[in-house]
Amino acid sequence: MNLDWLIIGGGIHGVHIAARLVGEASVAPERLRIVDPGERLLERWRICTETTGMSYLRSPSVHHLGLDPWSLLRSAGKPKKGEKNKPREVGLFTPPYDRPQLRLFNDHCDKVIETFDLSSLHVRARAESCTLQCNGVRVQLSNGREVTTQSIVLAVGAGEQPEWPDWAPREDGRVHHIFEAGFEGWPETMETAIVVGGGVSACQVALRLADEGHQVHLVSRHALREHQFDSDPGWLGPRFMGHFMGEKDVDRRRGLIASARHRGSVPPDVRRALRQAIEQGQLVWHESEVEKLDAEGQGLVMGLTTGALVEAQRVLLATGFASHRPGGTLVDDLITSASLPCARCGYPIVDTALRWHPRVYVSGPLAELELGPVARNIAGARRAADRLVDAVLAARSSTEKRPA
Repeated sequence: MNLDWLIIGGGIHGVHIAARLVGEASVAPERLRIVDPGERLLERWRICTETTGMSYLRSPSVHHLGLDPWSLLRSAGKPKKGEKNKPREVGLFTPPYDRPQLRLFNDHCDKVIETFDLSSLHVRARAESCTLQCNGVRVQLSNGREVTTQSIVLAVGAGEQPEWPDWAPREDGRVHHIFEAGFEGWPETMETAIVVGGGVSACQVALRLADEGHQVHLVSRHALREHQFDSDPGWLGPRFMGHFMGEKDVDRRRGLIASARHRGSVPPDVRRALRQAIEQGQLVWHESEVEKLDAEGQGLVMGLTTGALVEAQRVLLATGFASHRPGGTLVDDLITSASLPCARCGYPIVDTALRWHPRVYVSGPLAELELGPVARNIAGARRAADRLVDAVLAARSSTEKRPA
């Protein structure tokens, strides 16, 4: 198979970039493919958001996978200028920033995928290796096929590297990370469950368990940190990005990103719901480190640094993702074979078009030294697509102006 573009990763970033390349950069669909091992595009996104019990997105309604920033609002009945109001279902958005209901957001994603027939471009496999050549990139797939493409986009996220605490046994069927591949740890009968984590996912999981009638303990190393977003909205514009882009030292940029991220934080509405559940006795919250987990008996006994012992039948880890560079051996081997530049943190050093190499583009976490702390989220997907589309159109314009 010979292509112009191969996108590695069929999540939020890969799907949005594919839509933008086809819809705005006029890339021929037959010259583009999306490689992802899932049964369908956005599979990991859907599984993870369903597991946490998310009702509304944390991000505003203008952050979605469509081309027009206002298309999600309009699909829900918000009129264009000069149009009459259309019926709009109550509860599709929640304040502040008109944050969309998860079901609405997913339906809109389906429309984007259908509009550009992206499902037909989905290759259900895993990219196992990439080899840079003079005339393209050769990619070996897990299904035995080989693809040659002019350019690749590494749209891989951290979803395959959930953070496991040292005390948590990986082989015990009663201990699960909610973001592990093939997660099957949700209780099917009434149980006492311990949720470990202090961020929005941990709180949502604890609330979902409580709503289903389970006895729930939430163990967090720190007090609840309330932030509407996972970084200040100023990072979406020149207020903070001006200084970030002016900093040419990539190691200092890493420091700016680390200080800007609100890791382990929860938005106000989730915090209110959690506080209410605690006050009503639906769940018990422990602000403590985990000292040990005794898994020898029929039940689990968790020892906390406060001295408390918590007994349960199940432990669900909502401890986020490991901070090291994603992509596994695929990216590791590509760096070694092509001598691709990395900062001391291990992440790519790319140009303003997100090129790591003339044939290799990045998005998501791999682009954060260029896009800043928003690189991983939906806004980051839109920013990355802006850069890629601009690069494609600029290259095409330059070729068309070149004398014969």
